[in-house]
Amino acid sequence: MTTLVTGSAGFIGYHVARRLLERGDRVVGLDNFNDYYEVGLKEARNARLESLSGFQLVRADLADRPAMAELFAKHKFRKVIHLAAQAGVRYSFQNPHAYVDANLVGFMNVLEGCRQTAVEHLTYASSSSVYGANETMPFRESDNVDHPLSLYAATKKANELMAHTYSNMYGMRVTGLRFFTVYGPWGRPDMAMFLFTRAILAGKPIDVFNEGKMRRDFTFIDDIAEGVVRTSDAPASPNPQWSAADPDPSSSFLPYRIYNIGNHEPVELLYLIEVLEKVLGKTAQKNFLPMQLGDVRETYADVEGLRRAVGFAPATSIEDGVERFVKWYRDYYRV
Repeated sequence: MTTLVTGSAGFIGYHVARRLLERGDRVVGLDNFNDYYEVGLKEARNARLESLSGFQLVRADLADRPAMAELFAKHKFRKVIHLAAQAGVRYSFQNPHAYVDANLVGFMNVLEGCRQTAVEHLTYASSSSVYGANETMPFRESDNVDHPLSLYAATKKANELMAHTYSNMYGMRVTGLRFFTVYGPWGRPDMAMFLFTRAILAGKPIDVFNEGKMRRDFTFIDDIAEGVVRTSDAPASPNPQWSAADPDPSSSFLPYRIYNIGNHEPVELLYLIEVLEKVLGKTAQKNFLPMQLGDVRETYADVEGLRRAVGFAPATSIEDGVERFVKWYRDYYRV
């Protein structure tokens, strides 16, 4: 089979595409190699994919409707794993139009491509950020997510609604995955793990928001990739117990599902820094700052839905994950 992986030069997309290729699948990767963060890292990920048999790259932008229509018409994908997006909560305050173009227009083009070519199953990236102002822990897919705190979160919530609509109008099988703070080798340079590691090794201070009292459900990339692939292999189906009188937002009378994918073990930011200091052998200079606009104090995933659906839940400890990330970082940047 041939699977389309959008955002294949991105952090999660690279790992998912690699996992598919290593088991013998054919993969078409789509990426526009934008400069939101260092393009060289994206090119390096892509070079590793292109060294594997069965991979083909298409350089195009999600928001380019003719290019997307041509891509789907040419390849007739059996499955689509849509991971490309404009990421980052804080960047959405600086460049909101990037989120509309990539996350709304781009997602619309993916949905239309899947509809026009009868794709069997669309798996797409949502985000834990959709939980917004909700402070009931752990976050469950059945929770209300009508109070996003950033434009990024709002676009991800919109994606879930758009997917449900297409499932209703065209019978499309669609599954959304709400990712919780993903980290690991080949990670994103705008994420805390990467930023902290770079600063500590350079002897520079790190910005610690909310006095370090934030808690995040840090989820290792290998667990994320495993969950994505397993979900893609298990097309969404209607929930026979779904009730219109008491609707469950995570499922439907349609072939539509939403799952959390997180480590279900939140870690305080200060403890993460302690683990990094131990692995790096250096003490961080901490610049304590207040909470930033758009941030939430805690994330914590209930993953029983994912476990029941695909027989898997993330389990990599923060200690093991940080050690593996630091080893990659030192090797890649030779520090």
